[in-house]
Amino acid sequence: MMKVRRIERIVALTKMLVDMPGRLFSLSHFSNLFGAAKSTLSEDMVTIKEAMQQFGLGTLETVSGAAGGVRFIPHRSDQAVNNLLLELAGKLAEPERIIQGGFLYMTDILFNPALMVQIGEIFRRQLGHLAPDYIMTVETKGIPLALMTARAFDLPLVIVRQGNKVTEGPAVSINYVTGSSKRIQTMSLPRRAIQAGAKVLVIDDFMKAGGTARGMIDLAGEVGVEVVGTGVLVATAEPAQKLVQDYLALLILHDVDQYSKKIDIRPAL
Repeated sequence: MMKVRRIERIVALTKMLVDMPGRLFSLSHFSNLFGAAKSTLSEDMVTIKEAMQQFGLGTLETVSGAAGGVRFIPHRSDQAVNNLLLELAGKLAEPERIIQGGFLYMTDILFNPALMVQIGEIFRRQLGHLAPDYIMTVETKGIPLALMTARAFDLPLVIVRQGNKVTEGPAVSINYVTGSSKRIQTMSLPRRAIQAGAKVLVIDDFMKAGGTARGMIDLAGEVGVEVVGTGVLVATAEPAQKLVQDYLALLILHDVDQYSKKIDIRPAL
């Protein structure tokens, strides 16, 4: 094996750890990869951890024991989170985003990978203590946000379908009433998608009255899993009483004036 300089090893280690946040790597894995002693790698990890914390990028968490190792936990400072949400609120407050019915055009933001990676890490920071086994969302606009949240947690993503897909095999379906329009719709979840008894974190892009989130919670109950929390990117201030009682919103949409073209949207954290 070609001799690897320390600076090269640290760069490679940082890349591997950051690319897979939450993934537990054993020191033996890195020892075999770089041909370095575990004591040497431990010193490298201290250097990486100190640099990450110094610049507010996250931290390295060490897990002891035979099955232990090290993993990268993304963690942005309060100021960094606030700056990001203020910037995002500014983008969403652009008058041309107004859609009939008091909604906002958000697709370009939701399908921006770099931005969704950061939002997913904020959800990991705020909701990591819930220790879910899966991330759940409903198709389709919320998928990029939920996928990047699943990446930050190093967890699988489960997608609830609107209707039933024959290609996914047997599924559990329920009817639910949308909170805003009061329409009856159907959502389904393949039985093979999730294990009974698992803990689930629901992530969605927008909540008005909470009907869709309520439907996902009810559907989770039908397949024998527990919803431990709900996170949304944007929630409306009205109605104040949602169909979901306990949820985390990153941004609150207070008002959309279609005549003056003014949007009042603010960070919730």
